[in-house]
Amino acid sequence: MNKHINSSLQTFSIPDGETFDGTWPFKANYSEAPGFRMHYIDEGDGQPILALHGEPTWGYLFRHLIGALSPKYRVIVPDHMGFGKSETPQERKYLLQDHIDNLEQLVLDLDLRDITLVMHDFGGPMGMGLAIRHPDRIKRIISTNGPTPLGQAGLGDALMKNGATSPWFSWIFKAFKQGTLEQVLGQLDYNMLSTLKLNGFENNNLITPTWLYAYSAHFKSPEYTLGAIGWAKGFAEGTHKFEAVNTATAEKLSKKPALAIWGMADQTLQAAHFLPLFREAFPEGRIHRLPEVGHYSLEDAPEEIAIQIEAFLEKS
Repeated sequence: MNKHINSSLQTFSIPDGETFDGTWPFKANYSEAPGFRMHYIDEGDGQPILALHGEPTWGYLFRHLIGALSPKYRVIVPDHMGFGKSETPQERKYLLQDHIDNLEQLVLDLDLRDITLVMHDFGGPMGMGLAIRHPDRIKRIISTNGPTPLGQAGLGDALMKNGATSPWFSWIFKAFKQGTLEQVLGQLDYNMLSTLKLNGFENNNLITPTWLYAYSAHFKSPEYTLGAIGWAKGFAEGTHKFEAVNTATAEKLSKKPALAIWGMADQTLQAAHFLPLFREAFPEGRIHRLPEVGHYSLEDAPEEIAIQIEAFLEKS
């Protein structure tokens, strides 16, 4: 067993067999390769699609996409450390570079190749970090309201401008300065709905007791919120580090088939700042804009996103 795994520190919130009233009917799988028990689902056969969630969601975000794509493809959806059905080790750090390390170990453990990345929110820089480390394992790149950092010249300026007007990032910096960030995010079992709304979804019909419980279940007490706190705090402190990329690797990745599907009502990651970065990274990539769709585009428009992704997979 990996030396980082300590049974006294294994903290899980969601039982293996929890289906959230049948809305998550997928078998739980676990890898200990990252140094903790990392949950992932692995549905279907064929070319692997690796779907990466962000903050403060988990694999549940991709439930509709799993159902749509798994009849033709192998869909792998991990829960990052401190989220969903994965462990929340108390001694680990929860910065971007740590999550990239974890993802890399999972991919190597499963020996995934010809990967199609589907990335949302911080799953974007995480997936791009994996791609930079292992460009030969990546076949396609799909962003669904997820940043695609690849050493772009305008990256820093875009992040600064987005952060200045984004309600979510504005709150992070304010709460950190006031010393309330950890207290608020430490109570995600109570304030999950307000957190999701601050980040943004447009379809209020989504809000049911089952849906809300699915997103808040992991965070049943403060010790389970280290993942959510770590991601937000890393921005406030400036301690997240994008994966460094050399010119040859950036050029190699820039030629991969790439698609950005963007909810244009996203105020957390605003299209005006992030779609130009996608275009800079992938000059031949396609962009599909979704009007009146928010940051959690996979909740607001799951059917349209599945249609766009399936068409892209068939043509590339």
